[in-house]
Amino acid sequence: MTIGICGGSGSGKTTLLNRLCSNFSDSKPSIFSMDNYYFPIQNQTKDKNGIYNFDLPSALDEVRLVKDLIKLKAKKEVIVSEYNFNTPQKKIQRVRIKPSDLIIVEGLFLFHYEGVNNQLDYTIFINVDASTQLERRLNRDQKSRGYTRESILYQWENHVVPCYDKYILPYKNRADFQFRNDSNADNDFNLLIKEIENKI
Repeated sequence: MTIGICGGSGSGKTTLLNRLCSNFSDSKPSIFSMDNYYFPIQNQTKDKNGIYNFDLPSALDEVRLVKDLIKLKAKKEVIVSEYNFNTPQKKIQRVRIKPSDLIIVEGLFLFHYEGVNNQLDYTIFINVDASTQLERRLNRDQKSRGYTRESILYQWENHVVPCYDKYILPYKNRADFQFRNDSNADNDFNLLIKEIENKI
C-alpha cells in the first residue's frame, strides 16, 4: 500500500508521517520525501526581485522523483541525497530507501504531479490554520535553517501563499481523508488509522 500526505508548508506533514510510521512500525514503512528532489539553487527560478522561489512545481526534479517512486514500488532500493535546504553548514547525507509493503510519500506537489498521484493507493490532505502554519515556519526556518525573519515573511507572502493557492489547495477534495491538524488532531488520527487498517 502506498499512502500520500499533502499539505501546505508548516501544516505538519512530517509530524503526521512520523506518527503513521510509529503506528505501523511492524511493517517497517518506506519513507519517500519529495523534498529530497529539489534542484540545486543555481537551477531555481528567481522572482521579479531576484529572490529564488522554491515554491514552484519546477523547483523539483519531477522526472527523477516519479522514476524513483516507481522503482521503490517495484521492490527496488532507492538512493537519494538528503536535501539540506541550502544551509551550507549542513553536510549532505545519502539516504537509502529500502522497499516495503507500506510506502508513505509526503510533499507539497503530491497531487499536482500526476505521475506521483497515479502511484498512490490512499491520500491525506492536512488542514491547518494559516497563522499556525506561518508561526511554525518562522520557528523552524530561523532555528534550523538560519533564515532571517524578514526573508521568511517575504517568502511566505510572495512564494508560499501563492503556491498553496495555485498548486495545493485546488486538489484538496481529491484526498481520501482530510486531516484536521488542530484540536481535532488526535481524534482524526484515530479515524485515519482505522481507515488505513481497513484498506490494508
